[in-house]
Amino acid sequence: MTKSETESKSRKLAVAGDLWVPRPDELLVGGEWQRTAASIALVSPATEEAVAELAAPTTEDADAAVAAATDAFAGPWPRWTVAQRSEVVGKFCTLLEARLEEIGELWAVEAGIPVRWGRTLHRFAAKTAWQTALASVEEALAPEVRATPVGEVRIEREPVGPVLAIMPYNGPLPTIGSKVVPALLAGAPVIVKAAPESALTMRVVSECAVAAGFPPGVLSVLPAGLEVSRHLVAAPGIEMISFTGGPRAAADILRESADRLPRTVFELGGKSPAVLLDDVDLDTCLRALVAGAMSGSGQVCATLSRILVPRGRHDEITAVLAAAYRKLRIGDPRSKETEHGPLANRAAYDRTRRFVDEAVERGARVETGGRRPEGFAAGWFYEPTLLTGVAEDDPVAQQEVFGPVTVVLPYSDVDDAVRIANGTEYGLAASVFTADRQRGLAVARRIRAGSVALNTFGPTMAAPFGGVKRSGWGRECGPEGIREFSETKQLLVG
Repeated sequence: MTKSETESKSRKLAVAGDLWVPRPDELLVGGEWQRTAASIALVSPATEEAVAELAAPTTEDADAAVAAATDAFAGPWPRWTVAQRSEVVGKFCTLLEARLEEIGELWAVEAGIPVRWGRTLHRFAAKTAWQTALASVEEALAPEVRATPVGEVRIEREPVGPVLAIMPYNGPLPTIGSKVVPALLAGAPVIVKAAPESALTMRVVSECAVAAGFPPGVLSVLPAGLEVSRHLVAAPGIEMISFTGGPRAAADILRESADRLPRTVFELGGKSPAVLLDDVDLDTCLRALVAGAMSGSGQVCATLSRILVPRGRHDEITAVLAAAYRKLRIGDPRSKETEHGPLANRAAYDRTRRFVDEAVERGARVETGGRRPEGFAAGWFYEPTLLTGVAEDDPVAQQEVFGPVTVVLPYSDVDDAVRIANGTEYGLAASVFTADRQRGLAVARRIRAGSVALNTFGPTMAAPFGGVKRSGWGRECGPEGIREFSETKQLLVG
């Protein structure tokens, strides 16, 4: 499509008038742009003003996407060689990389994520995830030959079938890298069920998909709400569901799809601890600790929302953390100077405020934050918040807030620190900070989590990532993440 043709299919945003919305009246269904009967009003989380009126998917669009994916699975895509699929997927990723700045701006407008954080996340999460997948797909899907007592057996991997990828608003592009790209490389057609707060971002993704040249039906992109999500989960043609979200929604997915028993991979959030050992140097760890706790306004699945500190250094560490939180620059998410933007929607703001207010009623102390920042009469802004005096079993120390709230929990010795770290129903990520590498690794191995970082925060999306306990099952990223979208088959030659 020429530049003039692209512009004729675009429209300027009501606010942020220097940005264009690609294809606002259409959606990518079965690999083709389609008009739809429904629309959604997009509201800026920074101003609470209307941004755009966009086409929204209906259950009929969902059915069309499933039918197209079913046809695509019966078509050439699963039977293409790995090299053939990699060529198209690689072109898709290259096109996305060329538009990362635009995507970051649109994401800031629709979800309130500062462009500063978006740039970091896209570079070190999204690009890392899909580049690692492209580099490891041959290894991941390579056949293996074994000798057995009854003959030679060849172990091969086949695509699982049509995949439903349900994505959160807090990282749409990294989730393209961790779910969609691996599934496509494995040979599975994919229906992307994105969050409504990703409707702008997903239109750029859709344009890149069309330009990459996927065969018909291989990729659909539906930024949809709850009704369409449930309809897709129950659709008979879906063979696998890859979901990022909360445990309650995952349980709903299992109930809705129980009669079909589709394959599932669940990444279900966490209550990730940062364990500061008694020898920790605050000047060394502070930058990583604050970024790990406050990036994306705490709307990150692996947010370090519990800071575990030696009892004898509690007041010292708390004072340093509170001072660092107060220095975070709050403002317009499109400004390159902004470090802390608004929460993505009113529900997230209300949930965050409720967690803090109720914790304070139970005796927690607000060291900093705990309110709407001064000078922000509109928008879903909430200050970076640090709480002390919180009981280990308090809801704010046990449940995922998904907002800018950190609790400081003192411990008496390393065994006590490990007990507290493991003392929630989650097990997604964790960090250990210490001057002694071997001691830190020993503590990291005792923490029940899918990933543990030493003297930094993580995880890296160049390696398999996922949770234990109520943080989910299955793994994303790396060769293991590609294999999740395949079935293992034996071919026995007598």
